[in-house]
Amino acid sequence: MSDMDMSQYLSAFLDETDDNVHRLDDLLLALEKDMVDMDVINEIFRAAHTLKGMAGTMGFTNMMGLTHAMEDRLDAARKGTRPLTDEDMNMLFQGLDTLQEMADSIRGGGNDSHIDVTEMVQTLRNEAHKEAPAASSSADNSAANSGLGGLSAQDAEWVKKANDAGEGAYKIHVKLSDQCLLRAARAYMVVNRLEELGALFKTEPPTEALEKEEFDHDFDVYIATAAPVEELKAAVEKISDVSQVDIEDIKLGEIPAQTQAAQPAAEPVQAEAPAETPVQAAAAPAPAERPAAPAKKDTAKKSSQTVRVDIGRLDKLMNLVGELVISRARIERLVQEARLRQFDDTLSQLGRISGDIQELVTKLRMVPVSFTFDRFPRLIRDLCKTLNKNVELVLEGEDTELDRTVIDEIGDPMVHLIRNSMDHGIEHPEERKALGKPEKGTLKIAAYQEGSGVVIEVSDDGSGIDPDKVRRKAIEKGLLTEDRASVMSDEEAQQLVLLPGFSMAKQITDLSGRGVGMDAVKTKVEALGGQFDLVSKKNEGTHVYIRLPLTLAIVLSLLIKVGDETYAISLENVEETIMVRKEDIKTVHGEPTTLLRGEVLSLNILGDILGTENLERDRDEYPVVVVKIGRNKIGFIVSELIGQQEIVIKSLGRFLAKIDGITGGTILGDGNVALILDVASFYSTKG
Repeated sequence: MSDMDMSQYLSAFLDETDDNVHRLDDLLLALEKDMVDMDVINEIFRAAHTLKGMAGTMGFTNMMGLTHAMEDRLDAARKGTRPLTDEDMNMLFQGLDTLQEMADSIRGGGNDSHIDVTEMVQTLRNEAHKEAPAASSSADNSAANSGLGGLSAQDAEWVKKANDAGEGAYKIHVKLSDQCLLRAARAYMVVNRLEELGALFKTEPPTEALEKEEFDHDFDVYIATAAPVEELKAAVEKISDVSQVDIEDIKLGEIPAQTQAAQPAAEPVQAEAPAETPVQAAAAPAPAERPAAPAKKDTAKKSSQTVRVDIGRLDKLMNLVGELVISRARIERLVQEARLRQFDDTLSQLGRISGDIQELVTKLRMVPVSFTFDRFPRLIRDLCKTLNKNVELVLEGEDTELDRTVIDEIGDPMVHLIRNSMDHGIEHPEERKALGKPEKGTLKIAAYQEGSGVVIEVSDDGSGIDPDKVRRKAIEKGLLTEDRASVMSDEEAQQLVLLPGFSMAKQITDLSGRGVGMDAVKTKVEALGGQFDLVSKKNEGTHVYIRLPLTLAIVLSLLIKVGDETYAISLENVEETIMVRKEDIKTVHGEPTTLLRGEVLSLNILGDILGTENLERDRDEYPVVVVKIGRNKIGFIVSELIGQQEIVIKSLGRFLAKIDGITGGTILGDGNVALILDVASFYSTKG
C-alpha cells in the first residue's frame, strides 16, 4: 500500500486499534478471573484476529506478528492443548501494552519497526506449542469414552453446553470439487454461512490453515445450533464448488451416529454465482473463527448510528459558537442602550436559537467518564501485583458525561489518587485481618451529576490519614510550628497533605515519595475550574471529592467590579453574595471576619489581593462574594456586584498563562475585556 493510500486510512486504523486494545484489556481482566472461560477466550481471539488483519493490511508487520503470536497462545487454550497460566496472562498483558506503545508511536508519526518483539513472540509461540500436562480430567475421559475422536476436553465441554441448552452439536464434513480453484474463498463462504445458523467452536484444519489454503479439498466444521440438520445441509450445498456434505450428530455418552449419508450435492436450481477472479478472492475477508457460547448466539446486525468526528473540528465549532454568544451580548447591550424596543422579539428569538446551538454543541463534546474509568481496572490489577495487595475496584456512574477536554485533563490526577489509595491507604491483607477488616480492600470510584457540575468521588476503606503523623511530618519539614500544631484540629492537620512537596512516604518508590501527589491533583482540578475536597478518618478510610464543571468553553459567571476594573468569577465557585455592614466586620487574629448565619466567615479585600487601587474603604455597606473552597467558605469584599452572565473563556496566550489567580479572559457585551479570576488560588492552608 502506498504512503498516500495509507495516510488516507491511518486515522481510522488508529481509532479502531484503540478500541480493540481497550476491549482486549477488559477481556483479559475478565479472563484472569476464570482462565477456562471459553466465551471470553473466543471474544479475545476475535478481537485479536481483527487487530492482526488491520495491522497486516496497513503494513505494520511487528504489530501483526505480535498479535498473531497472542492468537496462537489463545488458540492453544481454546483447543485445550495448553491451559493458560498466571505467567501467560502476564505475557498477554505485556503484549497488549506493547501493542498500545506501537499505536502511540504510529500516531506520533513513527511506526512499529523500532519496537523489538522477537523475544515476546517466540515466548508466546513456545508456550502455545508445549505439550499439555499429562494429568487427564474427567472431561477428557468423557470425551474419550463417548467416541468423539479428536475432540479435546474443552470441545467436550462445548458439546455439553450445547446439549444443556437444548441445541444440537454437529460435525460437518465438507468436500469441495476437484475443479475448485479458490478453496480458501469457498471455505470462508461455508464458515460464514454456518456462522449465521449457529455457534462455531472448531474447524479442522484450523482457520489459519483455511486462510492460507493449507488443506486439500475437504475440511470439518464443528457447530452448536438449534437449526435442523436439513437446513444446515441445504445451506452448505448451495455454495458453489461444494460436492459433498456429511453431518454427524455429536452427543456425550454415546457413539456419534452418522445422520446423513454421503451423497453428491444436487445441482442447485438457481444460477451459480460467477466464479471470483484471483483479485476478488484476495480481497475477500479471510475465514475467521468467530465462536460464541452456544446459548448466547446473536445473529442480529445493527447498522451504525454514529460517526467519528475529529475533536479539532468540534473545538472550532465551539469557538464559533462562543463568538456568536459574544456578538449576541453586544447586540443586546447596544439595543438596550438605544432603547430600540422593536428589536425585542427578534433578539429574543436570536437568544433562543443561539442558546439551542450552544447546548447542542456542548452535548456533542460530552463523553461518558467511562473513557477515563475504563483504564482503572487494569491499573488496579497491576498495582495489586506490585504491592502484594488484594483490592476490589467498584465503579459507579460510568455513564455520567463531561466535556471531552475535561475528561482528557482529569485522567492523570485520577491515576495519582488511585496510586495514593493503593500505596498509602489500603493495607496488606495480613494487616487488614489483624484490624478486623476483610482481607480484600475496596476502592470505589463514583461519578454523579450535582447541580450544574459533576462530582467524582474516590474512596477507600484503608488506614485513612493519621493526623498525628501528619503533624509530626509537617513539623519535621518546617511547615508547621509545634505551637500551631498543638491547637490545630485533626481535620486541619489532614489538609496539610495538600501542601506542595508534602509526602508521608518513608522512601521514594515508583509509586510515591516525590511529593507531587495530592498537591498535583488539587492544582489540576482547580485549574479546570473545579473544587477539591478531602475527608479522612483514621483506620476507616479516605474520601476525595472532585467537583468539575460540565464544560470549559462557555460558563455562567458572576461579574464584579474591583475599583474601575470588571472581573468574572465562575458561578461554580460562588456560594452566595451578601451585603455586610461596616459595624459587623470584626478583627480576629489580625484578619477581618463577620458572622454568617452564626458561623465565622473570614473576609479578604479582593482589591488588596489584586493590587487594584481606588477601592472605596469608607462605606457603610460592602458587597461580599462568598466562595466555597473545599470545605472552607471565604468572603471577598468587592466594589460592586454587576450580575450573572454567560461568558466565553479565552486563553491569555503563552506569556500570560502562568499568572496566579487568573484563568483566562472574556469579551463583554460592551467590547471590553474582563479577566476571569481563579478565586481558589487566593486561599492556601496557613501553617
